[in-house]
Amino acid sequence: MIDLKKINVILTGSTGGIGGAILESLYNSNANIIATGTNQDKLNKIKEKFSKVITKKFDILEHNSIEKFVDECSDIFQNKIDVLINNAGVTNDNLTIRMKLNEWNRVINLNLTSTFIISKNVIKKMLKNKNGKIINVTSVVGHTGNIGQANYAASKAGLIGMSKSLALEYGKKNIKINCISPGFIKSEMTDKINDNFKQTLLEKISLERFGTPEDVANAALFLSSDLSNYITGETIHVNGGMYFS
Repeated sequence: MIDLKKINVILTGSTGGIGGAILESLYNSNANIIATGTNQDKLNKIKEKFSKVITKKFDILEHNSIEKFVDECSDIFQNKIDVLINNAGVTNDNLTIRMKLNEWNRVINLNLTSTFIISKNVIKKMLKNKNGKIINVTSVVGHTGNIGQANYAASKAGLIGMSKSLALEYGKKNIKINCISPGFIKSEMTDKINDNFKQTLLEKISLERFGTPEDVANAALFLSSDLSNYITGETIHVNGGMYFS
């Protein structure tokens, strides 16, 4: 069992399916967690289920407030942030010729720009301790592209390139930056896919099944632990063989 006792983690997007699985995995491994999201009711449910988790309602689209948010988290953790998991994300799908600029901007701003700003501010804290890990949750479509998702694919591909750059910049300070790239993960969205299209998708997946949020959480737990101390600038693909890098 991986033990993350005394490891302080900030997790964004904690109220969704993947975020919830990551949260539970970290909690069961004894990590100290600040869990964020924009839905207070869902955050309240997290607090009821995981009493030791600190929940904070925060919208990472509020770029001017991110530095203050990170400062508050650092104070809670007594100036020791060990792991940042950037899991928050959004889609706003449309064919390119129909995509409005606000649909493009919202996805880029949240998935990429917000992640850049929060990472930048957390890195400043990690530099003082000469230690830390940042895990960015990307997507298989950042590698393959997808019809109707030019904005989402661009944001996730951007995350991968940004992560590699950060890994090069801060490796000498013992700060490791990696990505997890999920494929099709079982969720309410995949449950609504009609059987014919679902079968078409499954035929593209070597393991012939959709992944689970727990599959992604396992990768996040590994990257948060000492087992990954010599890994940086990498992307772990959790897609069942849908795509090989």
